[in-house]
Amino acid sequence: MIFAGAFVAAGAAQAAQAAELEVTHWWTSGGEATAAAELARAFESRTEHAWLDGAIAGSGGTARPIIISRIIGGDPMGATQLNHGRQAEELIRAGLMLDLTEIAEEQGWRDVVHPSSLLEGCTVDGRVYCVPLNIHSAEWLWLSHQAFEDAGTSVPTTWDEFVAASPALRDAGKVPLAMGGQPWQAALANGVISMAIAGPEAWRAVNANLDAEVAAGPEFAAVFQAAADARAMTRGSNVQDWNQATNLVITGQAGGQIMGDWAQGEFAAAGLTAGEDYSCLPGLGTHDILSTSGDAIYFPVNDDPEITEAQYDLARVLISPETQVAFNRLKGSLPVRADVDMADANECMEKGLRILREGTIMASSDQTMSPDTTGQIEDLMAEFWSDPSYGPEDAQTRYADIIANAD
Repeated sequence: MIFAGAFVAAGAAQAAQAAELEVTHWWTSGGEATAAAELARAFESRTEHAWLDGAIAGSGGTARPIIISRIIGGDPMGATQLNHGRQAEELIRAGLMLDLTEIAEEQGWRDVVHPSSLLEGCTVDGRVYCVPLNIHSAEWLWLSHQAFEDAGTSVPTTWDEFVAASPALRDAGKVPLAMGGQPWQAALANGVISMAIAGPEAWRAVNANLDAEVAAGPEFAAVFQAAADARAMTRGSNVQDWNQATNLVITGQAGGQIMGDWAQGEFAAAGLTAGEDYSCLPGLGTHDILSTSGDAIYFPVNDDPEITEAQYDLARVLISPETQVAFNRLKGSLPVRADVDMADANECMEKGLRILREGTIMASSDQTMSPDTTGQIEDLMAEFWSDPSYGPEDAQTRYADIIANAD
């Protein structure tokens, strides 16, 4: 009630200063668009301002250069989606992003945002420059019950069981492992396999501490061999976008997909029920482990005081308990607030919430590596996953070299 009252008062005080706020993002799949619409509804119902939707088709890799180019070029939007981590660091240091520290202190973000690394990812030199919106974790294997039933085999509970079921899926005319053709999907899959096969300690040594010796060692030799095996399982996917690959799982044409928890929004939009129509294995079923990446909203600096007030109001709305619950239920992600009620979370969301409470939480590589380093890794993985002749030993050697020279 405190938050609702605050928004009513703010709206009444600023009725004469209503503004249209352009918000750029890449939430364009079915489930994502529904979640984005909820943010627009919350903003417009709790303030006097209007949300001008600036959806950019494609992935973050497509949208981010467009977003950054507009900001640097003097045509800033009112607000924009980026990911947790270092993507906006140079823009912040150039003075192009709005300082939200007073809002963060006013609402006690440091007391409610969990894990704290999410807010740290928004903080530069002690000042807060973004609103952490959700927790997205990449480490999930999504499984189609229909596909395994058609193949006459049980739904796997571990990665090894999934690999063992691959021949039966092939015999039943299924693609064992769905994957789209966008480069970031290959990098994501390799990262998930790294965390599951190498384990948390080795993963942290490479991704957080940039230890090239571990990257060149036996733990990651096993990772690249597992990735080569998984690569063979993707033969026949023949789709480009991640949500098209998810749809292969939804429709029972594929056995599974390695994809972040945003895939859950697609299952929900298709009317499927977790635990009945599909299963989810965090950490590929090998570890109770998740990384905490996700979406954050930044506000480019502008010279219009009405826009600035609207930016502050949107920041307040986005992190409010009501918005956190409504948006994340639709998005398939987890709230950044530890004080909200997610009692009606489905089976997969509850697994994620339990790991947040009890399991192993890792910072994502977006938070520990520069965009240049992550781009190099993405290029390598795209080449490796698309070329069956690219041997795992050669890929590991190149990977270790990238880590050795990472910034």
